[in-house]
Amino acid sequence: MNRKEEILRLIEEGYTTAKELARYFDVSLMTIYRTLRELEEEGRIVRRHGTIELKREEDVRENNCAVCGKDVDLRLAFIYILKGGKKVHTCCAHCGLIAYRTLSPEKVEMAITRDFISCNPINAFAATYVVGSSVSPCCSPSAFVFADRENADKFAKGFGGYITDFGDAVVKMEELMKTGQRVDINI
Repeated sequence: MNRKEEILRLIEEGYTTAKELARYFDVSLMTIYRTLRELEEEGRIVRRHGTIELKREEDVRENNCAVCGKDVDLRLAFIYILKGGKKVHTCCAHCGLIAYRTLSPEKVEMAITRDFISCNPINAFAATYVVGSSVSPCCSPSAFVFADRENADKFAKGFGGYITDFGDAVVKMEELMKTGQRVDINI
């Protein structure tokens, strides 16, 4: 068993500090910190106030994007409501479009986002999108959502991008990202 797996096993058994782990492995704190940093970057542990815990599903909060992990800004947020009431939050339309394929569309009951101009909540499936403009307030390539085609046209005239509906926006985002790997989302 490698050190990372052994550390995860020890945390499960009750080891909660880097100092305890360093003693167990008879290595320096710096060595343990490097390994813990890797485990944290992999999303397998959480360090809080000097303690170490295994990352649990409940650690993924509504204020973190399920795709990229960024903080969710409610002005740009994209929220899927799944059958059974579970919600999947993404930081922006870019991540929202990427998440759609991963979520199994038959599990999605609704999708809510906000109009880029008015910030009013809108049905993401009925919206107009501008994908791949020269402006990127969050993730890149950008995706902006509009309640009506007229505002999307005006935006695209100034900043470029492809004007499209939800289904084609998902496809266009995949093309722009040249997806070859599955994106795992935290739900």
